Amino acid sequence: MVASMMESVPLPAEQRQWSAPEPVELADGSHLRIYKDGAALNAALHAISQAKRLIALEVYIFRSDQTGRAFADALCQRSRHGVKVFVIYDSFGSFDTRADLFEQMRSAGVRVVEFHPMLPWNCHHAWRPANRNHRKLLLIDDNIAGMGGLNIGDEYAGKGADLRWRDNAIAVVGPSSRPLFHAFAHTWHYCRHGGRIRQAQYIHQPTPQDGALGVMASVPTTNSRLRPWLYGIVRQARWSIDLSMAYFAPDDALIRELCLAGQRGVRLRLLLPGRTDHALLRAAGRSFYETLMNAGAEIYEWNGEMLHAKTMVIDRQISIVGSANLDHRSIEYNLELSTIIHSQPFAGHLTDLFEFDTTLSTAISLETWRYRPIRDRFVQWAVSRARYWL
Repeated sequence: MVASMMESVPLPAEQRQWSAPEPVELADGSHLRIYKDGAALNAALHAISQAKRLIALEVYIFRSDQTGRAFADALCQRSRHGVKVFVIYDSFGSFDTRADLFEQMRSAGVRVVEFHPMLPWNCHHAWRPANRNHRKLLLIDDNIAGMGGLNIGDEYAGKGADLRWRDNAIAVVGPSSRPLFHAFAHTWHYCRHGGRIRQAQYIHQPTPQDGALGVMASVPTTNSRLRPWLYGIVRQARWSIDLSMAYFAPDDALIRELCLAGQRGVRLRLLLPGRTDHALLRAAGRSFYETLMNAGAEIYEWNGEMLHAKTMVIDRQISIVGSANLDHRSIEYNLELSTIIHSQPFAGHLTDLFEFDTTLSTAISLETWRYRPIRDRFVQWAVSRARYWL
């Protein structure tokens, strides 16, 4: 009895070696499932088509390509059938999206909000061009939620031979989806009424137990909860940390926490991009490879088109899936959304996926890395000093 968002979706032929596992049941009876790559967007479209009462979508990039048009058409169709539809898109992330896409939705009755318009004359409240909404969230009716790292666009759907980006998402069906509804409501209220950006923050931290799901909907403030929370997650690891990260340019304190984890015997494995759309950020991340490997870290670089996932598994017990990268922008400038899942079975699924990804990646050797060209060393060092402005 798993709802439509849980239905299996075929993967591209070259990605079928990894079989999507069955949903995991949480303590409150909710079902939780992991999705890989474009299967998440296929499942999202199917769930939208089945919505009866409510659809709420929050996304950084909403492209006007084939995938974006398919989502817009589906949202319009449900709105015309009496479903209440709410959409929040980020102005900067969707800056090159054709305006007629959003006008099409508004004409069909969809309530559409542009988060922090880039053009000052479009602002109804304060102009805050540096603060962006990087969250990705879909809500259906009153008990289905999907979230992760995927935006709405062809590259995330895997359309075209050169557009298959590697990403993760989850679907939650049942009572554990409710905190994600609250997170959206806080953001919607902020977009409509303005005020302090802290109003868009929502944090749900259940008592840690097997089968619990927490939510960290962070906002960019000087005392952001995201930074100490990340430190705490790494600090509590006892046996293992498996980290997949699209943009890896953390501050010195987090690098120190990761190294301390490795030095106390935690098996630390990092899956990072081999190719990227932000070469400077990759160079900044690479500047820490030797330091991390000296502390015992195993580092893999993804061989595919683009690694866009943001996941972590701690001690094969706690999983984190969301939109937050380990870079300065996610902590200091963006609204981000992460789920914290206390479930050994789900952590096992995410670990299996991580290990599958490492078979398609290049393992970085400390001995080889130490002898990389002097030019590379200099560029990585220089960029790492400037990573807070990237």
